[in-house]
Amino acid sequence: MTPAAENDNGSKADPSRWLLLAYRIPSEPTRLRAGVWRKLKGLGSIYLQNSSAALPASAQAERSLRSIRAEIDEMGGVAYLFDATLLAGQTQLVSDFNAARDNEYEEIIDRCEDFLRQVTKEYDENHFTYAELEENDVDLVKLRGWLDRIRGRDVFGAAGLQATVEAIDRCERSLEEYAARVYAEEGEDPSR
Repeated sequence: MTPAAENDNGSKADPSRWLLLAYRIPSEPTRLRAGVWRKLKGLGSIYLQNSSAALPASAQAERSLRSIRAEIDEMGGVAYLFDATLLAGQTQLVSDFNAARDNEYEEIIDRCEDFLRQVTKEYDENHFTYAELEENDVDLVKLRGWLDRIRGRDVFGAAGLQATVEAIDRCERSLEEYAARVYAEEGEDPSR
């Protein structure tokens, strides 16, 4: 048996044990298929083939996949949920799973770059208001939440985590500098 891998979060997953959801959904309306696809991608699943999605086995993943399976049944489809032990191809499957996480991390890095451009635009246009500060703060909270969700499903330690954390840190520093400028423009002392 393969030992469980531990990621930076202390989460453990056995790279040989996976949950597999195989399903068929009526072709119409297409929104049903798209809805299932979005939910499975939102969980971090990877597709092994059309209509066959896999996740590393965990109690949380099982609950989520059971729920999706029930939804598929309710929409007139058929779904099977397997608890599977991988006998061969483990390295490739873990690599595919990590690649999916790295793609998600890269999306966050791209959004961080957008965030930094937006803060720079605030400086360029002399927008130093609490409304702009609050809007940027909300955006940063969303980025942090997105990172937390991906980090939670990154059970094998994808390579993109560190660069993403650094990108979020740059956004936080930029927002702090912007906040200090807003306080100064508003004539407030931020230390009080």
